[in-house]
Order: sequence, then structure tokens, then C-alpha cells
Amino acid sequence: KTLKMSGLKICCLGAGYVGGPTMAVIASKCPDIKVTVVDISEKQIAAWNSDKLPIYEPGLQDIIQACRGRNLFFSSDCERAIDEADIIFVSVNTPTKLFGVGAGRAADLKNWELAARTIGRVSNGPKIVVEKSTVPVRTAESIARVLASNEKGTKFTILSNPEFLAEGTAIRDLTKPDRVLIGGPETPEGAQAIATLVSVYAHWVAPERILTTNLWSSELSKLVANAFLAQRISSINSISALCEATGANVDQVAHAIGTDSRIGSKFLQTSVGFGGSCFQKDILNLVYLCEGFGLHEVADYWRSVVDMNEYQKRRFSKKIVEKMFNTISGKRIVVLGFAFKKDTGDTRETPAAYVCEYLCQERAILHVFDPQVTREQMIREFTEHNFLQGVDVDRHIVTATDVYEACRAAHAIVVLTEWDEFASYDFERIFESMEKPAFVFDGRNILPHNRLREIGFEVHAIGKC
Repeated sequence: KTLKMSGLKICCLGAGYVGGPTMAVIASKCPDIKVTVVDISEKQIAAWNSDKLPIYEPGLQDIIQACRGRNLFFSSDCERAIDEADIIFVSVNTPTKLFGVGAGRAADLKNWELAARTIGRVSNGPKIVVEKSTVPVRTAESIARVLASNEKGTKFTILSNPEFLAEGTAIRDLTKPDRVLIGGPETPEGAQAIATLVSVYAHWVAPERILTTNLWSSELSKLVANAFLAQRISSINSISALCEATGANVDQVAHAIGTDSRIGSKFLQTSVGFGGSCFQKDILNLVYLCEGFGLHEVADYWRSVVDMNEYQKRRFSKKIVEKMFNTISGKRIVVLGFAFKKDTGDTRETPAAYVCEYLCQERAILHVFDPQVTREQMIREFTEHNFLQGVDVDRHIVTATDVYEACRAAHAIVVLTEWDEFASYDFERIFESMEKPAFVFDGRNILPHNRLREIGFEVHAIGKC
């Protein structure tokens, strides 16, 4: 059963990579619903209200411009938006803990608890509170206790509605989702709350694609989905090492197994490793959850997915040094791409940070070019991981704005993000300006390797001899 509720008001706490695009699409598809996105960062809200959005996502700018000021609003007045809302999405950051019990594995729910306490304090009527952030299983139980402690006796119903977005395709994922998952309490109140949220998505999502479960199944499904996707990447990356040792071609192997309908072809593209804010964090969260229930063999299995990802980054970085005569000190190396994947400016957990750290510790001079990443973002990512200790950052990390100028007198090119434009460069011009031998290390296997070799480059790709 779905409900048609004109005048419904939605508030989203958190104006980040999930909250912003998700609420923009809801506002676009539901013109009868008022959607307000709030954040405690006035700088973030100011960016959402400007022509230069705080995140890059294909198609997002057009939707924002069409809806902003009509039924989509961005505000730093969190309390007012919470009090007015019927449905409150919580899309705050839940990073991996860096200290205390569970450090390096468990999710840090500090932001979630602060959001819940604010909701409980300022709400003057019943609310549906929706988990949009990725959270550990049974988080809803803890949040319910926090909300229930409000002094006004306000009633709250908690739902789980995890996001399944891929950065770079988020708008497509939101407008044409494989599925929308909604979990709720198995009570009359829970059923009513689920029906209300279903009525929102039913504006554009077919009924058979809206799945409903209990709370715990929904919370766990998000972790498991990301774990399975990351597992496929680590699996093909492990085979890439074997291909290099045996003379097989990993692209041909991936195609051969991908044509099996039981396996499928998605997420079989080998690379320097996976990144982004979700995969590693969610797997480590799953590992911590399994350990908490005494499932140590299960925990070890999923931890190996992360271990393989670390191995792939380390293996690729070592190959660069080994092939360049075991010394890169003082050598100019052009790094193409710093975002963790193409069509996004997100650098969280990007493999590029690890590779750059490795090369800088060998005292290479890196000229880094990415069409969507600023120097400020790069430095922040290095800082968060305590990278570049003892390195003169201004000397060893140069932010390039012109690829051809960056390649002048360079010893090597290293591809770390699969931006389409990288394959279209004039490599004959680039080769003429580089030191010889001129190396190419393709960490995404996107360049025309045979043509580069004909030009004169020494090319090293992942999973290929």
C-alpha cells in the first residue's frame, strides 16, 4: 500500500555526496514535496546555493538549477528544518574509528548520535527518521533509545533506506535504480511509515523495484552489497598478478569468465585498486561485526579482500621503481588522475594517494593532473593518512594544469584514474618532449598500449606482459 501525501515535507541532515544528489532527485521527481537539505557547515550550504556546487556529478547541476528555490532548499538552519519535516533523512558521515575500541574497523557513529539527539530535542511532533548513512547492523536500535529519551514524549519511527549509488553515475542510479530498499519495524506503526516512504519513491520507481524488509536485513544488505562488489575487484586484481607471471592477458581472462551468465562481466576491470568512501569502510565494519559475534573465520575471509587491495597498490608502486632502474630520486613523473574513479572529484581512500606516497618516499618529483581535483583536496587526503612524512610537499608534489607542459622532460607517466580524456592525448607530441627511455605505467588499462609501443614508449600495464 502506498500513500499520496500532498504537502509532505522532507528534511535531510548532511549535504554531502549522498544527501545532496539524493534530495535533488527526490525534489525533481516529487514537485509536490518540499525538500530541505541542511548542514552545520555554512560553507557547504553556500556552495550548494551557488553556481559552483561542492561536488561534481554528471547531470547534478541541471537538476539543482531546475529545483532550487522551487521545492528544493539548502539551509544551515537545522533545527527549523527538523521541526517542520514529516520525514527526516540522516545522511551524516560515519567514518571508520581511528581510536578506542574497534579502531580501524568499527564505524564511528558520533555524528549519527549527535543528529539523533538534535532531532529528539527540537521535534514537536511525530517524525519518520530514515537511516541513509551506511551504519552497522542494529544501529536503529541504539538510535531509537536516544530518540525515545526526549522529554516531550515525541514519537519516532525509524526506517533504514540505504543508498546504492556509484559516484560518477549517481544521478542515473537515483533516477533508474536497480532497487530501492526500505527496512522498518514489523509493527503497525512501522508498516505505516514504510508505506509513507514508499509513496515518495513511487513517484518514479516501479513497485517491483521497491523492496521492503525488516530493519536488520536492510542495514546488513548495504554492507554485504559493497563487500561483494569489492570482492570482485580484489578477485580480478589477484588474477592480474598471476597473468603477469604466466603471460596471460587479464582483459582476455576477464572477458572469458564474464561471458558466463553465472558470473557476469561487471566489476571485472582490473586496476591499481579500489577506493572511495564506502568499500573499505564497509568491509572493515563487516569484519568488526563478525568478530563481535565470534565469527572469526568469516571475519578473516572478508579482511582478505582489503588485504588484497593493499597488495595491489603496493605491487603497482614497486613495479614503477623496479622498471625505472630501481631509482626514481629526482625524476619527474607525471601522474594522470587523483580521484578514486572517473567522473567524480572524490578523493577519499583513492589508490592514487598511496602510490604518490610511495613514489615521494623514493624522492620522485610528481606532477599531478586531475580535471576535477584541487590541490587542497590532494593535500587533505595525504594529511588524513599521515602520508608524506619528511617530504618537502611543495617540491615533490606539483599540481599540473597543462598535461603537455607537465610531460616535458618527464621520465614516466603513471595513470591512476580512468578519465576518458587521458586516452585521447597526442602521445607522439608527449613522447618527443620526454626523457628517454619514456615509461608509461597504466594503472587502469585505458591507454592504447600497442600504439604507444609503436611510438617508442616502454609500457607496463596491469595483468599484461
